[in-house]
Amino acid sequence: MTSVLQAQGLGKKYGKRWALRDCAIDIPAGQVVGLVGPNGAGKTTLLKLASGQLEPTAGSITVLGGRPAESPAQLAKVGFVAQDTPVYAGLSIADHLQLGARLNPRWDDARARNRIAQLGLPLDRRAGKLSGGQRAQLALTLGMAKRPELLILDEPVASLDPLARREFMEALMEAAGEHELSVVLSSHLVSDLERACDALIVLVDSRVQVTGANDELLATHHRLVGPRVQTGQLPAGLQVISSSHSDQESSFVIRADGPIDDPAWTVTTLSLEDLVLAYMDKSAAENRRAVEGVQR
Repeated sequence: MTSVLQAQGLGKKYGKRWALRDCAIDIPAGQVVGLVGPNGAGKTTLLKLASGQLEPTAGSITVLGGRPAESPAQLAKVGFVAQDTPVYAGLSIADHLQLGARLNPRWDDARARNRIAQLGLPLDRRAGKLSGGQRAQLALTLGMAKRPELLILDEPVASLDPLARREFMEALMEAAGEHELSVVLSSHLVSDLERACDALIVLVDSRVQVTGANDELLATHHRLVGPRVQTGQLPAGLQVISSSHSDQESSFVIRADGPIDDPAWTVTTLSLEDLVLAYMDKSAAENRRAVEGVQR
């Protein structure tokens, strides 16, 4: 299967701090992939590396078979919508479409104007007079009218109300299906990604924790609940992601490639949000242990 984005050992360092490190991902063409993690996890850094706005400190990254932003032809293949859905407050919607046509050799003006008409937005309205949801829809329209092979969106719905978020995500899913777009979409709102995405990349503390198709992730991750035990007493072959304990009971989120047949444990499925939170909890627990080790 053709890849639209591949990274190996990818890292970005600012001074002594790694914003992203040891990143290995392979995103197939034709998928909508969600990049999820807490604020400060490295999501924006990864997307800026993919769009050519940053140069890596370590490792390699290829987008659509080439180095990000290596040529005008490469730039034309990638659309990018930043976190603040950048539009020019003093320009009208028509001005934005004219600017897009001048800057993008693959520009599809009919697609842009049809979508603006569907949204019911007057062409003479200045972007500064639009609501947050309308500005986000305008930014998405500009990104799609560029006719990219890969559309990258960095937290595009972070500041929108629930209705505007839903409308934006529905428009994105429709466009991806209609125009066979590959999409990488970052968010810390797992519920939005669960509805829209085929696969997830979980990024915590500057590292990829897990990646895969949604159905594969849900099939291999489970919650075990049973009598209180230590991790070493679990059935063999399980990777413990997170754990919690009461006086009488233990609960583990685990990863397993096969069925769990031990009758001592109650096995239940996870939601994608449960899965993401477990990896975030794992990272937080590892950080606490590291701090405690230093303090000793």
